[in-house]
Amino acid sequence: MRDALTTHAGAIARRGFILILSSPSGAGKTTLTRAVAADPKWGLDLSISVTTRQRRPSEIDGKHYNFIDREAFDALRGADNLLEWAEVHGNFYGTPRKPVEKVLGAGRDMIFDIDYQGTRQVRAKLTEDVVTVFILPPSLAELRHRLERRAEDSPDTIEKRLANARLEIQRWSEYDYVIVNDDLDDAFRSLEGILIAERLKRARRTGLTSFVEGLLAEPD
Repeated sequence: MRDALTTHAGAIARRGFILILSSPSGAGKTTLTRAVAADPKWGLDLSISVTTRQRRPSEIDGKHYNFIDREAFDALRGADNLLEWAEVHGNFYGTPRKPVEKVLGAGRDMIFDIDYQGTRQVRAKLTEDVVTVFILPPSLAELRHRLERRAEDSPDTIEKRLANARLEIQRWSEYDYVIVNDDLDDAFRSLEGILIAERLKRARRTGLTSFVEGLLAEPD
């Protein structure tokens, strides 16, 4: 893949990588994930997870998630067709392996919206080309407000999500980057900064050596 922000003819080739966003429910990871994936400037492929949970009224099957039953999920897991999977709030989520392998094989970047359990699994399997970002809410009171304003969960489910949020937040130090999502536009700009920095990393830019050699071979 070539650098997305480089326009000259000799743009330097590089390896693709996986960008993972995690956060407690309501902190903004899904909104940020879909915003940056929808921006053609970044050329990111969006990983679509499978899940056994019930579809929310605002969600579209195949766009937000692939909604399947428990039997189908167990079949995918049993055949080792999931790159990662986790149980969250009593529901199962997973990432199909083949679409990810196809994107990385083509040298493109892919963005994931998964929890810390899935992040650990992906990192263990793909190591150096995994970049992780944890999204924090500015406060737990604001997190509660966002969940209630979303109006897609019952009061009992909201309480369960808030209790689980404390456990998820404790995993913040396992991530490469941390963004406090107090303002969505600011958080989006921070995420763009991470993308730029990771795409410019020397170790990931496979074409850098030949580019520099070409520079040095130019006549005075």
